Amino acid sequence: MSTTKSVHTPMVSSSMLSKDDGECLVDPTEYHSFTGALQYIVLTRPDIAYAVNRVCQFIHAPTNLHMVTLKHILRYLRGTLSYGLLFRRSERLSLVGYANANWGLDFDDRRSTTGYCVYFGHTPISWCSKKQQVVSRSTAEAKYRSLAAATSDVAWLVSLLTELKLSSVDPPTVWCDNSSAVAVAANPVLHSKFKHVELYLFFVQEKVAGGELVVGEVPACDQVADILTKPLSVSLFTRFRNFLRVVPLEEVG
Repeated sequence: MSTTKSVHTPMVSSSMLSKDDGECLVDPTEYHSFTGALQYIVLTRPDIAYAVNRVCQFIHAPTNLHMVTLKHILRYLRGTLSYGLLFRRSERLSLVGYANANWGLDFDDRRSTTGYCVYFGHTPISWCSKKQQVVSRSTAEAKYRSLAAATSDVAWLVSLLTELKLSSVDPPTVWCDNSSAVAVAANPVLHSKFKHVELYLFFVQEKVAGGELVVGEVPACDQVADILTKPLSVSLFTRFRNFLRVVPLEEVG
């Protein structure tokens, strides 16, 4: 792979992987080795989290087309070897999260993908790209599940910061680009429309009502968590990668 041409994104924006694509690999050892290594790289490279999550979903029966997708990630990493998370001093240390989800984008089981990232000051300190455990019946439900996952992570981070004798200057805030999910989080009356959603998701509303969390709506064009839920075009991917503070460190003075 050291002589291959690099690419601008870890996944092609039109990529729609399925377990039935291509022919099963005779020896999947190399595929297993690559995916295992990539999971460690995600710890410092949130920009590849979604792509790695996708290829790992086929680890039990990988095909030649899945291997092509995996090697596409390696080609992207080859061209961004100098990239990494940039930590800079923040004047205002506040916890701010972005939560998003695609809806039924997986053609094998129609489950959605949860994606969220949480910033402390200017730097992301936690992120996730994970397939949801159940099929969501609407976009609002899929995004509410993602909002609940982000809220759970924020609650844990607040607890951790408290143990470290630190506190967020402002109330923790989670931004979502779906008005219905935001409305349900703030107004318990609207929960009647979400009766089929598991009860544990409603703790978001309790956090909001108790003043422990603020849930706001953000325009889709500023929803950085998009990079954790689906493959994007080069322009969008580059924009959100910069939002994640994944930059070429060799250029940082």
